[in-house]
Amino acid sequence: MDLQEKGTEFLYRTVLGRLILKGLVCPKISRLAGRFLDSPLSVKLIPPFIRQNEIDMSEYEPCIYKSYNEFFTRKIRKEQRPIEKAKNCLISPCDGSALVLPLGENSVFQIKKSRYNIRRLLHSKKLAEHYKGGSAVILRLSVTDYHRYCYVDDGIITDYRTIPGILHTVQPIANEYYPVYHENTREYCILHSENFGDIVVMEVGALFVGRIVNDKDRGIVRRGEEKGRFEFGGSTIVLLLEQSAVQWQPQLLENSAKGKETPVKMGEVIAVR
Repeated sequence: MDLQEKGTEFLYRTVLGRLILKGLVCPKISRLAGRFLDSPLSVKLIPPFIRQNEIDMSEYEPCIYKSYNEFFTRKIRKEQRPIEKAKNCLISPCDGSALVLPLGENSVFQIKKSRYNIRRLLHSKKLAEHYKGGSAVILRLSVTDYHRYCYVDDGIITDYRTIPGILHTVQPIANEYYPVYHENTREYCILHSENFGDIVVMEVGALFVGRIVNDKDRGIVRRGEEKGRFEFGGSTIVLLLEQSAVQWQPQLLENSAKGKETPVKMGEVIAVR
């Protein structure tokens, strides 16, 4: 267990840790951390992070970074993340660990000990009704993943919404104690996609990730076009799909049935029409 995992265990599994956590999840704390990570002083954090996580910087576009956040949101070379172009294939919007969950008639899904109601997640009864019987894929990014994300299909964006909240970690342990996706700051839009119906695309902030940076909130978009980025920390993207919109990749379904996440990369196929 590394230092980060030990810290997370302490915060979520001890009484003292949970007392400290009440202050850490406050958005003001994330904003303060963000100011430091935007400053030139934070550049000193870059070399040890690269060494500790064995990041191959040759995969990324060359750049002289002026802050840690500039490094954290670094752009990868296009050839490192090829985008599947076949129209019948749904692609992953990001790098991460994927979990597919069915949405029953009550529009509820469960992760660890936390139950999630789609109505509460979206703050919309009407929209929750629309996705009854559909499915969700939760894509959890770790701090070492590529933190930019793209559109999963050609289409038109509408109904953009921001829901303020607090900022728990998105590590699986947090779901044993808190419904983090109900409580965390999040943004979502509806993508009227050309090939997979109406897709809810939601970005969820996490501990020390106060900023979800999306490039636009309306208009025509293209598969593989960059949608935005998360600043420092782990984060999550949630996709909600209508009933019978896709067939998920067999390995992804098999792992998800066991509660096991599947590593994916931005642009690769996760389902077919």
